[in-house]
Amino acid sequence: MDCTINQIRFVFSALILCCFCTLSRGTELRFVTCGSVVKLLNSRHNVRLHSHDVRYGSGSGQQSVTGVTTVDDSNSYWTVRGKSNTVCQRGAAVKCGQTIRLTHVNTGRNLHSHRFSSPLSSNQEVSAFGDEGEGDLLDDWTVLCAGEVWEREEAVRLRHTATDALLSVTGEQYGRPINGQREVHAMPQASQHNFWRVMEGIFMKPSLQQLRTSSAQLHSEL
Repeated sequence: MDCTINQIRFVFSALILCCFCTLSRGTELRFVTCGSVVKLLNSRHNVRLHSHDVRYGSGSGQQSVTGVTTVDDSNSYWTVRGKSNTVCQRGAAVKCGQTIRLTHVNTGRNLHSHRFSSPLSSNQEVSAFGDEGEGDLLDDWTVLCAGEVWEREEAVRLRHTATDALLSVTGEQYGRPINGQREVHAMPQASQHNFWRVMEGIFMKPSLQQLRTSSAQLHSEL
């Protein structure tokens, strides 16, 4: 009996390790992980979440966040991090319902929202805030998805944790100096305007320790 149980444990451990390793090879990683650097596409309007060192002329006066149709703009990269005052282990899968921060790679400011009105639609303003990745609790967003983890192929919603508003685009376009870029804002109601998909990026693989932890959890369940 002991031999049989040990054999079962060995087989299940091998399967878990094979599964994680398969998912971790290059673009085959099927879920979003902490520490990954990604571009997010609004599915309805086909624009990527974007920021730059251009400040709003109204509202908060903070760094503006927009949507752009350009695919290869480096100002559209965001790093997936743990919520404020929390470390999310690099390579750990982001779970549905988990609260995260998105830090703009080129400026080090976090995706942020607050009760200011957005300049074009008068919805809730979305900005980039903080220095070197450190801002405040208004930088926190909750990932809303259907399964257990944030799948790369899945369209998800991002809910601003402090205000319950959803990251959205409804098509309003800016003039100069950011001509043609779309307004990004937050809205209380769920709609097709607030679905986002992960596109290009660098996805952090699960670490060896994470694989060992998963194997240990499996042992404890058998």
